[in-house]
Amino acid sequence: MDKAEFGRLLRAARQRALLTLESLAEASGVSVRAISDMERGQSLPRQATLSELMDALELDEDERRRFVEAAMRRTEQVPRQLPPDLATFRGRTEALTAVHRLTSHVAGRGAHVVISAIGGMAGVGKTALAVHWAHQVADRFPDGQLYVNLRGFEDSGRPLDPGAALAGFLDALGVPRSSIPPGTEERAALFRERAASRRLIVVLDNARDEEQVRPLLPASAGCLTIVTSRSQLSGLAVAEGATLVGLDVWSREEALAALAARIGEERCRAEPRAAAELVELCGFLPLAVAIVGAQVSASPQVPLGPVVRELRESRPRLDALASGDRRVDVRAVFSWSYRALTPGTARFFRHLALHPGPSVSAEAAASLADAGTAAARRHLRELISANLLSRDAEGLYVLHDLVRAYGAELVEREQDDRLGARTRLLDYLRYNAHWANRLLGRSAATLVGPPAEGAVRVPLDTREEALVWFRQEESTVAAALRSLEDPRLLRFRMNLTQDWVTYYSVTGRWTEEIETKRIGLDAAVQLDEPAAVARNSADLARALAETGQADEADQQVELLLGLLDRLDPVDRAATERSIGWVRGRQQRHVEALHHARRALEIYRAQGDEGTTAREMNAVGWYLALLGRYEETIALCEEAVPLLRRHGNIRIEAAARDTMGYARQHLGDLDAAVADYQESLRLYGEAFDGYNQAEVLDHLATAQKERGDRAGARESWLRAADLLSAIHSPRAERMRANAHALDAPTTPTEQT
Repeated sequence: MDKAEFGRLLRAARQRALLTLESLAEASGVSVRAISDMERGQSLPRQATLSELMDALELDEDERRRFVEAAMRRTEQVPRQLPPDLATFRGRTEALTAVHRLTSHVAGRGAHVVISAIGGMAGVGKTALAVHWAHQVADRFPDGQLYVNLRGFEDSGRPLDPGAALAGFLDALGVPRSSIPPGTEERAALFRERAASRRLIVVLDNARDEEQVRPLLPASAGCLTIVTSRSQLSGLAVAEGATLVGLDVWSREEALAALAARIGEERCRAEPRAAAELVELCGFLPLAVAIVGAQVSASPQVPLGPVVRELRESRPRLDALASGDRRVDVRAVFSWSYRALTPGTARFFRHLALHPGPSVSAEAAASLADAGTAAARRHLRELISANLLSRDAEGLYVLHDLVRAYGAELVEREQDDRLGARTRLLDYLRYNAHWANRLLGRSAATLVGPPAEGAVRVPLDTREEALVWFRQEESTVAAALRSLEDPRLLRFRMNLTQDWVTYYSVTGRWTEEIETKRIGLDAAVQLDEPAAVARNSADLARALAETGQADEADQQVELLLGLLDRLDPVDRAATERSIGWVRGRQQRHVEALHHARRALEIYRAQGDEGTTAREMNAVGWYLALLGRYEETIALCEEAVPLLRRHGNIRIEAAARDTMGYARQHLGDLDAAVADYQESLRLYGEAFDGYNQAEVLDHLATAQKERGDRAGARESWLRAADLLSAIHSPRAERMRANAHALDAPTTPTEQT
C-alpha cells in the first residue's frame, strides 16, 4: 500500500470515531499538522506515533493490523510466478486468436475477464496454453503475474485449499506473513483490496470446481484471470460472466509440428509416414505426443518405424504411454479425472468404454449401462463437465480413443459384465430397427419379442423419425458387426443384419448392405438355420445384382434354390420373390416372372392380402418388361386399392411407376406422366430417395417423348442428385442423359 491508502484508512477511522483533527490530536498527543499530512498522503507515521493514533481511535485487532500494514515503509513487490513457457509449444492458432481477443478486451476497456475453460480432457495441454498466453501478454500487466496449481485432479485426491492459495498470493504481493488473516474470507477480502489498484495476471491452474476458484478472483478492472480445469466450470460463466474456451486435441498438422519440435524436423522429414502414424496412435493428444517424443529423442539412432510398430502392437496401448513421473503418465492423469466422478457415473463411464463405435447416442449408452435414458443423460452431462467426453456435430457423444482404452482397462479391473452390456446394446439396435422398418413400409413376417431388460425402447411414430434413428445408429451397427465376435452373440449379429436391410435399401446403400449381409450370412450358416440363411443370402444377392456383380449374385441364387425345400411356405415365397428381383435386375425377365408368379401363388394360398398385393406389382413389372402391358395395368390396378388399405406406400408408389411404364409403352404419354408423378409423390412421403430416382428416370424418358426436353433434363438432373447423395455409380448416367439433351436437335427430332 502507499501513503494515500494509509491516509484514507486514518481519515475513515477518525470519522467513524466522530473525532475532529483537533480532538484526535488531543487524545493521541500527535500534532494536528502531522495528522493532516498523513490523511493527505504526505507522510507515514513512525512506530510510536502509529501506536498512539491506534490507541486513541480504539481500533479492533483487524483494524490495527490494517493500519500497521499500511504504515509499513517498503518498495512495491512485483510478483513473477509464471512457470517457464514451453520451448516446444506449437499450434493452437485458433485458441490463441480467441484468447488474445479477450486480452484486448481487458486492456482496452479495463474490464475483468475470467477464462474458466481453457478446459478439456486430461493431457490436452490446458496448462501449456494458459502459461504460453500469459507470457505473451505479460507486458500488458506491469504489476506482475500470480500462479498457483490448485491440484484439483492429482494423485493425492486433496485439492489445494483456497485459503492456502490466498496466503501465497498475499505473500507474493508483499503482505507480511504476520499480517495475513487466518480465515479464507478475510484473506479473500485482503487479496481483492491488494489487487484493486494493480494490473495483474492471475493463473489458477488445475481447478477442481467453481467453489475452489471463487475466493481467488480479483474483482478489479484491469486484471486478467485465467483458470484451467478438467471440469467445465459453467457456474463461473453464469455467476461471474466467465468466458469459456474449450480445448480439443491437436489437429494432425499441430501434432506433427509438436513432434518435430521435440525430435527434430529432419527425423520427421526422413520418415513422414511413420511420423504421421505415430501422432495418430497418440490420438493427437498433446501429453501422449510429448511422452512419445521424449522417448524417441532419447534414442536418436533408432528410426521411427520400429517405434511405430511397438506402439501399434502394445497391449494395452497405455503401457507404451507410461512414465515414471505420474504427472505425465497418460493412465495416471486419466485416473485423476475418473476418481472425481460420482460412483454411478464412474460405472456408466466404464460401460460407455464398451461401445464399439466412434460415437454413441444417449439411448445406446443407456442400453449398454442398463441405466435408463433420463439417468444416462445425467451421467453424460457429468462426463462432459469432467471433459472425459465430448459431443460431435450430430449431437452424439464421443470418447477419445485413449480415454476409451483407459475405460476398457477399468472394465477388466472391476469385472463388469461385458456380455450383458453388449447383449443389451445389440438388442436395442435390433428391437428398434424392427419397429422402425414398419414405418418405412416393410411388414415383418413375425412379431418381434420384447428387448432384453435394460435395452431402451425408442418412441418412433413417423417415417422421418425412423430414418433419423437409423442414421443416428448406423455407425454403431457397422462397428458392432465388425468387432463383437463373441460366439454367444452370433444370433444377435445374424438378426441385426436382417433388421437393417430396409434402411440400406431405402437409401440405396448397396455397398454397406453387401458388407453387412456377408456378416449375417456367415452367422446364419454357422447356426445352420435355413430361413436365416435364405433371408441373408437373398438380401446379399439383391445388393450384388444392383451393383453389377453378376457372378457373385448368381452364386447366391444357386444357394437360395438349394434351400427352397428346407423352407416353410412364408420363407419360400419370400425367397422366390427375391430370386425374381435378382433375375429382373439381370435382365433375365422370363426367369424373373417365373419366380415372382411362384411367390404370388404361395401368398394367395396363405390368404395374406398385403403380401399378395405387393407381389402382384412385381409380377406386373416383369410382364411389362416382356411387353405384356395390358396385363400389367390390369394387375396393378387390382393391387393399388389393396396396398392403400394396408398402408404400404412404397409398393403403392412402385405400382404407380409400373403402370406408368406400361402406359408409356402403349403410347398414352399423358397418363404415363400422371402415374409417374403420383409415384414420385408417394415415394417422397416414404422418404425413399433411391426409388424416386428410378421413377425420375422413367418420367424423363416420357417427357422426352412428348417433346418436353427441359422437363426431361430437369428430371434426369434430379435423379442424378438423389443418386449422388447415396454415392450410386448410376448418377453419372443420369447426368449424361441430361447433358445429351443440350445438343442441338436434328430435323428428324424436330418433326
